[in-house]
Parts: sequence; structure tokens; C-alpha cells
Amino acid sequence: MLVRDLAGVEFQEQVGRAGETVGAIEISGLSADSRKIVPGMMFVALSGSKADGAAFVADAVGRGAAVVVASHSVEASVPVIVVDNPRRFLALASANFHGRQPATMVAVTGTAGKTSVASFTRQIWAHAGLLAAQIGTTGVVSPTRNDYGSLTTPDPIALHALLAELADEGVTHAAMEASSHGLDQSRLDGVKLSAAAFTNLGRDHMDYHPTVEDYMAAKMRLFDTLLPKGSPAVIFADDAWSAEAIRVATESGHEVLTVGRQGTFLALKRVEHFRHKQVAEVHHDGEIYEVHIPLAGDFQVANALVAAGLAIATGVPAAVAMKALEKLVGASGRLELVGQTRDGALAYVDYAHKPDALENVLTSVRPFTTGRVITVFGCGGDRDKGKRPIMGEIACRLADIVIVTDDNPRSEVPAVIRSEIMAAAPKGIEIGDRAQAIRAGVAMLAAGDTLIVAGKGHEEGQTVGEVTLPFSDHAELRKALEEFAH
Repeated sequence: MLVRDLAGVEFQEQVGRAGETVGAIEISGLSADSRKIVPGMMFVALSGSKADGAAFVADAVGRGAAVVVASHSVEASVPVIVVDNPRRFLALASANFHGRQPATMVAVTGTAGKTSVASFTRQIWAHAGLLAAQIGTTGVVSPTRNDYGSLTTPDPIALHALLAELADEGVTHAAMEASSHGLDQSRLDGVKLSAAAFTNLGRDHMDYHPTVEDYMAAKMRLFDTLLPKGSPAVIFADDAWSAEAIRVATESGHEVLTVGRQGTFLALKRVEHFRHKQVAEVHHDGEIYEVHIPLAGDFQVANALVAAGLAIATGVPAAVAMKALEKLVGASGRLELVGQTRDGALAYVDYAHKPDALENVLTSVRPFTTGRVITVFGCGGDRDKGKRPIMGEIACRLADIVIVTDDNPRSEVPAVIRSEIMAAAPKGIEIGDRAQAIRAGVAMLAAGDTLIVAGKGHEEGQTVGEVTLPFSDHAELRKALEEFAH
């Protein structure tokens, strides 16, 4: 592909300054990692928190880069294109290079619920007979694949290669998660969106965003910059930040569709909670639907309504979407029932690794817990330290027994992380070894109790220092339940 075709409109002004010959260069691919450059590729130098990509221009050229893109002039023996925003350039160039994506793309942002909403939207589409996929924290799911992943929003090159693959396999509808990092770093800028959604906002990524307002502004880039004007914006109406999301979406010229107890598009009028399901009364367009959602937790009703809103907004009849909610399968590690004891005590794994999420999950299980709520959790290293005492306080307030353990300590000393949680968790029991902590939680279970193992959810490893060791909350919980069943 020629550089001028690859870069599109973003490059046209540069053509005048650098000369037509640059635009006529044939490119075999592109990369922001100089180590992945092979002859004929374009190297895009990005500035990151750890290094400036311009420092790797010589390496990229040495490996055969045909052209370099940077935010400022750099010395190179090949043509250099200077652009204002290399990250946005990379996203748009990746989209143009691969050229194909599912015809109907939707994205969901928010602190909690993104994975569930993307999964539920895919399931509703599939129920309606559409070839659908989801992309996000738990990986990629489509009619032909179920690939485990780790990044909420992949880098643009990987993302557009994936979207092209999905389009080639016949996928027409895809739902993806839009993280604040991904939005802030322009990773989604080349995605052609049909609709977008907002779930909620809580404390998270305060190691990246200077304030919660900056965090929200990054999320809102989905509506004020990426979603085409006039497109549907599905917004959960019952969150403290819902009004701000509605304001941004409205001022950006979108069709705002609110869902939830305060919603008008899908209005939630009543919910009955049971151990394994919830019955919700939902009003839409003059119709009343009684929906039996086979998942526990009030927040899952919210996620289901956001997903239904996206599905309806992209053409699924409301009655079909409501019926599909009765067949939902929860996303991996999202209040996932792993097993129960002989006495019927329930044991769940949940991904809650931030304050609001922990509060939501502990609050959600209380209505159907006749005994005690027991929770096992920790906090990750090299991340927002301010949330540790907050989560300790939440756990002690909402659970009857709290076991503080290790999460992913990364480069930090695990005992220090635990002590910062324990400072606000006076009744907490400290057990550093996560497997032992899970076993201890199971050993305490009696009839009517509920155990929540929180923090890692679907993850299959525990990062200690620079090494990620195999570890699964699911596997350890099953092992402990089996041990105490005998």
C-alpha cells in the first residue's frame, strides 16, 4: 500500500511539505516497535511513559524501515513524516492498511461492567441470528474462536488486524471494550462505530489519570470524538456520573438512550433477587417485559440493560433482545458461581479489583445470603495505592469475615501492600499465600454463607516481580471445595 493511501486525510497536508515522492512509497506493513520492523515497513515513533520512540529510529531503519513517522524531525536515512499526533496517525493508518472490519461495531466504556456488556451484547446479537464477536479483557470470542487475552483495548495494529480477520470470517457485528487508556492513547480512532455505551465511573487508574475528572474526560472521548454525530449513545442512568455522560453525549449531537431505574429507553421498574437469578420488570416503548435474568447481582441487571440497549439500537427487535436476556451466560470471573459446599454455601469468583466493584459485588450477594458473607481479596502492586485502605474499609463494612491476601504484587513487597489494606481493615485476617487464603475461606463456610474470592477473576497467572506464575482463583477454589467435601 502507498503511504498516501495508508495515511489518508491525516497525511494530505504533509504531502505538500514533504513532496509527492514520500506519498508514493510502497509500505509492506507498519509497527511502533522497532524490533518488529522488517524491510519495507513503516516505523511510527510513539512517546510513552518509559521511552520516546524517536530513540529507536536508527534501529528501525537498520532493520529496513522504508519511512519513519514521528512528532518532530529526527535524523534518518529514509524519509521522515512529521505529524501532530503519532498515536492517532497509527490508529488511522492501521485501519486503512487492513481496510476491513465488521459492518456494525459498538464500544462500551466505564469503570466496571465493560466485559459483561460486550459479552451480553454479543450473546443478544447471536440469539437474533447474527454472526457476532466481542473483544476485551477476557480476549476474543466469535463464532469460530475463543482466545484468551489480557489487554482491555488492544494496540491499533493488533486491533485492526483482528477486525479484518473477524470480517473475513463473516462476523457482521462486534462489541468491544473501550478502556480509558485505550481512548486516551487513540487506540480506537480508526474503528467505525455504529453505537457506544457508558456504564459507570468509580475510582480506578489513579496512577495514570491525575484526577477523576481527567479519568472521566478520557472515557468521554468515546462520545465527543469517536462516535459519529447522530449515533445512538446508550447510557446507564443510575450512576453518579450518568448526568455528565448524558451531557457530553447530548452536546456531541448523539441520540441518547438511557437505561436503568432512571432510564427512559429501557426503564427498570422492579427487581426480585434470588440465589441464581433475578426477575426484572422492564418498560420499553409502551411494552412491559418480565425478564428472568439467570445471573446474580444487581449490577448484572444494569449490564444486561446496557447490552440490550446496544442491541436494540443496532437493529435487534426489543422483544427478541428481552428474550435473549433470559439465556445470558456470565462473563468469566464476573460474580461467577464456581461451586458450593455440601451444606449449600455458595462460592464465587469475581474480578472486583477496585473500590466500587468490590462494594457492588459484596452488596449484591447480601440479599440471598442467610448466613455470613466471607471475602478473600488483595490489591495489585505498582497500581493506585490510594485505593488499598478504601477497599479494606469496604470489605470490613460489607463482609462478615475478611481475609486479606496477595493479588499481583508485581515489583512491590507483598507484605507492604497487605499492611496498607489492613490499616483500614481491623477485623481482617492476613494470609499472604493466595491459595492458602482461598482454602481458609472455604474452610469457614457453613450453611447459608457466601464466599467471594475477589480481584483476579478470569486471570490465569499471578505476577510476582517480573515473573507471572500460573495461578487461577477458579482452580484453587474448586480444589478447596473438593477437599472439604470429603
